Amino acid sequence: MHETIAVVFDFDDTLAPDTTSGFLRHCGLDDVGRFWKERVDPLITRDDWDPVPAYLHEMIAAARDGRLPPITRERLAQWGGEAPLHPGVETLFPRLRSAAREANPSVKVEFYVISSGIGDVLRHTRIAHELTDLWASEFHYDEQGHASFPRRIISFTDKTRYLFHVQKGLVGAQHRGKPFEVNRKLPADRLRVPLSQMIFVGDGYTDIPCFSLLKQHGGMPIAVYDRQREEKWGSAFQFVRDGRVANLHSANYREDSDLSTFLVMAVRSLATDIALTARTYQG
Repeated sequence: MHETIAVVFDFDDTLAPDTTSGFLRHCGLDDVGRFWKERVDPLITRDDWDPVPAYLHEMIAAARDGRLPPITRERLAQWGGEAPLHPGVETLFPRLRSAAREANPSVKVEFYVISSGIGDVLRHTRIAHELTDLWASEFHYDEQGHASFPRRIISFTDKTRYLFHVQKGLVGAQHRGKPFEVNRKLPADRLRVPLSQMIFVGDGYTDIPCFSLLKQHGGMPIAVYDRQREEKWGSAFQFVRDGRVANLHSANYREDSDLSTFLVMAVRSLATDIALTARTYQG
């Protein structure tokens, strides 16, 4: 029996304001908007770069030419510990565990992050200890400890790869350095978390493949938007118009919010379904 529910989140603009822009401000970059508009956007629109390697490349370039201090693991980790989160995020995880336990004591709820953001930031946020695993974009560091090259890029369909890691139970340190393991075919009864027992919460275009995959397989895609970023409201609502998600909520995770209530109901419903299936399975 599959008795695990996976709640998977994007991070930037989903659980927190954009941590990469926050890091740039933290490092003293004068105009973060100009960084994205004048440095990153031309690589994408003029030179056909993908968005994630474009911003990682420009961060490294900014550090090399002195617009930023050297990008080190320590500096990224320090910012991760300070980075703000959306309201209610820090108390969400025990609430969802409690909701599942009340509906079905046999069910376990696990939490994951799959993000195009920077792993050395996200691993040091105040909620990192709540996560079973986290996958994000990563830097390679040179002999001086300075970021010198992107060594992992996660964007668009790359994100679905890690849903299959969760599905097959390929999580934790023991599965690092084994990139081809996710392609191993497993029979249905050996899958650890079926896609139908996953919830994915995201906010942006890089999350569309995960939305589509879970919708196709009976999982639950949920879109959120940041109330403080009105320029992104239209793209968030487009997810609903296009039928990619059934639910769109403000990124407010406080206990009395619509999003929190919906997540509790979703976890409780999945836990109840697992209990019903278990009774049927046992005859």
